[in-house]
Amino acid sequence: MEIDAALFDVFGTLVDWRSSVARDIDELLVRRRGEQLDPAAFADDWRRRYQPALSVVRRGERPFVRLDVLHREMLEDTLRAYDCAPLDAGEQAWLADAWCRLEPWPDVVAGLERLRHHVLLAALSNGSVGMMARLARHADLRWHAILGAEPVGAYKPDPRVYTTAAAWLGVEPRRCLMVAAHAADCAATADLGFATAFVRRPHEYGVGGPPESPPAGTTVVVDSLEALADEVGC
Repeated sequence: MEIDAALFDVFGTLVDWRSSVARDIDELLVRRRGEQLDPAAFADDWRRRYQPALSVVRRGERPFVRLDVLHREMLEDTLRAYDCAPLDAGEQAWLADAWCRLEPWPDVVAGLERLRHHVLLAALSNGSVGMMARLARHADLRWHAILGAEPVGAYKPDPRVYTTAAAWLGVEPRRCLMVAAHAADCAATADLGFATAFVRRPHEYGVGGPPESPPAGTTVVVDSLEALADEVGC
């Protein structure tokens, strides 16, 4: 592949959100607060509210708000669904910030390091710029730029999120590679003329969880960022 930039989906593609969020739920709600719940199931329920919340914004039924705001609202809904005792402001803020403390998949840091010396790397997430900056600090994700939903005021797979990223990097779409573990990102960017790389993450939803499959026409399918670096020639 002849590319000048790689754009990365983050949640699920680069970081193991489920195990990381469940860890913090276990620490606060189970160990400290004594709630009787399954931390992984709570994390799944919190995440299941993600696409419905984004869809309200995508349909224009609500003005664009940062994902930080939606995460807090989704957390409040999930706490009520589990009949948890109310959290104080500090506890709620700490738990909502679990999404800034996600652990990278084992191949990610080394894979990004190989790629970053050859092409521009940018986070292209629905997460806010602040969230991505804190996550990069926590997980040692060494991007060159943070782009995505907040700079555009729209959520993926709105085409503007992808085309604006390419324009801001000064790279033609055909020289951009969208890297994602989700078919929606690959399909949306392929339609815009981007190269696409589908990274298999079969354990995103836990062992035995529903794995995603790459859409037809995906440029390359890999099992790790190290394998992607091989494909790019790094």
